[in-house]
Amino acid sequence: MIHKVRVDLSKTKNITLELDDAIAPKTVSSFLSCLPLDVKINVWGEELYTDKTQIDVGAENSKPVVDKMDVAFWPQGNAICLFFGPTPVSSKGEIRPYSPVNVMGKIRKTETDFLKNIHDGTRATFALE
Repeated sequence: MIHKVRVDLSKTKNITLELDDAIAPKTVSSFLSCLPLDVKINVWGEELYTDKTQIDVGAENSKPVVDKMDVAFWPQGNAICLFFGPTPVSSKGEIRPYSPVNVMGKIRKTETDFLKNIHDGTRATFALE
């Protein structure tokens, strides 16, 4: 089943995530049970990740390399990650998280330039659409 989640990152801009519980059912279920979620955003290369969340799952189909616009849960940091380009540890032609992540779905509605302009400390609210 596909679940749509809206992420408000400013008064006028938001993004839409599509989470697929067929990919990582325990992770998606735990994430959805935490909504609405209000967190601070951190920036690491072309990845946005949240402060620590209440999501309580370990590795589930974890990947050391992800695709552009993937949405994932980072078990080591207990955070949601939004990937829109390379991170500081990526090699040419790949997007590499700091450590393996549980991919849950995709960022579906956004402008990449908008994501590049998000700064450390931006508040974000994740809620079911």
